[in-house]
Parts: sequence; C-alpha cells; structure tokens
Amino acid sequence: MQSNKVDMYMLANSKFFRSETLPYIQERLASMPEERLNELYSIQMKDPMTMLLVSIFIGEFGVDRFMIGDTLLGVLKLITLGGCLIWWIIDIFLISNRVRDVNYNKLMQVLDSMRSYGRLQ
Repeated sequence: MQSNKVDMYMLANSKFFRSETLPYIQERLASMPEERLNELYSIQMKDPMTMLLVSIFIGEFGVDRFMIGDTLLGVLKLITLGGCLIWWIIDIFLISNRVRDVNYNKLMQVLDSMRSYGRLQ
C-alpha cells in the first residue's frame, strides 16, 4: 500500500490501538495491497473513550465486558455486581487498554486471514 494511504489510516485510527503497537501495524499495512484497503475500513473498532464512559456509568453490571466480547467476565461481573464494586473500579482504569488490545487482535486477524488466503505477498 502507498505510504500516504498507510499514514492516513494510521492518523485516522491510531486512537484505537496502543502506542507501542503502531509501528508494527504500520509495517504490516505497508505490505498490504491497495485493493484490500476497503476490508480494513470495514473492521468495526471500539472507541476506548466510549468504553471508558460505559464502564464508569454502567460497568458495574458488566455491560463494558459484554461490549468488548468478554461474555464470561461480563456474566461474572453482573452476578457479583462488579465484584462488590471493587472490580468495577479496577475496570475503570483498565478498560481502555483492554479495548485497544481487542482492536489490535481484530486487525491482526484480518491481516493474517488476507495472508493465509494468499492475498498478501
């Protein structure tokens, strides 16, 4: 992919990933064919700031964990009412990085599936 398109993607989506993963993502995107760019934009990323607000206001019921795909932890958090509110307080500090990890893993799965189907060189 052209470097300006990679830069534009990184500029638009860097908030969805941890800063230490950005160079690796940029490297992987540079080796991707341009005709696959639409597949990248079709990935639905979770916004860490939105998830932080969800965690603050209704996180004691496990809604934040359900939204990022941690169903078992969401059920446990719901049953224990946020671990007697202790787990809820801890998650307020941890949820943003967890969301960034989920987004990174989702992007890597898409890039790996492109490679496994022979779409990447």
